[in-house]
Amino acid sequence: MGLSVFMINIENDVAMKIREMLEQVEVNNLSEYACLSSRTKGRRVPLVKCEIRTEFQRDRDRILHSKSFRRLKDKTQVFLFPTGDHYRTRLTHTLEVSQIARTISKSLRLNEDLTEAIALGHDLGHTPFGHAGESAVNDVVTGGFRHNEQSLRVVEVLERDGEGLNLTYEVRDGILRHTKGRESMMSKENTPSTLEGHVVRVADIIAYVNHDIEDAIRASMIQQNNLPEEYVRLVGNSHGSRIDCMVKDVIKNSLGSSEIRMSEDILYATEGLRDYLYNEVYTRNEIIDDIRKAKKALKELFFYFIENPQAIPENLIKIAGDNIERAVCDYIAGMSDKMALNKYQELLLPQPWNE
Repeated sequence: MGLSVFMINIENDVAMKIREMLEQVEVNNLSEYACLSSRTKGRRVPLVKCEIRTEFQRDRDRILHSKSFRRLKDKTQVFLFPTGDHYRTRLTHTLEVSQIARTISKSLRLNEDLTEAIALGHDLGHTPFGHAGESAVNDVVTGGFRHNEQSLRVVEVLERDGEGLNLTYEVRDGILRHTKGRESMMSKENTPSTLEGHVVRVADIIAYVNHDIEDAIRASMIQQNNLPEEYVRLVGNSHGSRIDCMVKDVIKNSLGSSEIRMSEDILYATEGLRDYLYNEVYTRNEIIDDIRKAKKALKELFFYFIENPQAIPENLIKIAGDNIERAVCDYIAGMSDKMALNKYQELLLPQPWNE
């Protein structure tokens, strides 16, 4: 055997031991309630295992390098078309959810890699213009539209021109079941199959409650001293103190448990602040006016593409199996805010004549 071939064999053997070592570290150090990468339920299409990464690390990387993940930077969180540099986008929201979820998972000795993968993928299916866009598409698509289901469709079907990302069952399950809407944070309805998925579900709410308060204050829609005292007294009156309190409370009440929990007081305050946002921010005239415009634009685009399917990328029609409505839904949901506005202007507004 030549020296070069010998060295390659040694390197491959060492690399294989890295993944196996990481899997053993999980076995030795994670909680009995953690989901071990070596015991994943697997992928729809089996793959040769990576030499150095665990299965959940591999999923995280696939999501991070996807086109749909990059488009999150130009998708609205709450405030449409903000002129300031510091308002959240769907991408910065995703990163904050990931950070909060990883902190909780690490403290509970759950699988951080699984947690991170779910967190990074949970909003990939969000429409342009945030929940306004989701509501608009829901109004016009047969059977309705839910962004968590579209996120799953993105990773299963739409990415890589119809091949999907071929993620593990646990990541796909966490993405599908990450949302609660207005239900209680601790609702057992449609709960993820892993604690890591449940952590992301809770971290999502902790993240948006706090960053939406901060953005609303930045936009002068509310004032810091206007936050309800009954909630502030329990969780704190600053962005950092509230997150710190909520995260520590989840950790304290979930340690050694097969469930993710919050104390009654902190749950009351967190959900109270969420309700405050719905009543005092999300339904403000300034927000509602932008929502009305965004919904009108997306609905008109939807019907335009239904009548003019030749304007839809051919690969989306192929992926949808010639179901034009499904292809239109996939096309619009995948747009960034900027692309949706440009398409609306190009296709539905008069254009100036060239001399």
